[in-house]
Amino acid sequence: MSTEILPAIDEKTEQKVKDAFAKNWNVIVWNDPVNLMSYVVFVFMRVLAFTKEKATKHMMEVHQQGKSVVATETRERAELHHQQIQSQGLKVTIEQAS
Repeated sequence: MSTEILPAIDEKTEQKVKDAFAKNWNVIVWNDPVNLMSYVVFVFMRVLAFTKEKATKHMMEVHQQGKSVVATETRERAELHHQQIQSQGLKVTIEQAS
């Protein structure tokens, strides 16, 4: 009976895996002249499972400051949030957190 030896994990590969699962992607919702404030609150509650208070806080940031970082997630999860929010008609982007 022989024993198998697993190959050593390449440091570059290990770092890529860590980076892929790091919560370093911001989901940013931008102000637009189309959607009602109450609708934006509704979308945040529905898509991001925010409480009404948290959804209202982020909606006010969008309204007053032009944008709000509504989540910081892994890239995959940020892309999912992006797709879900965009499908509701809001302007949204993702960017790597600094």
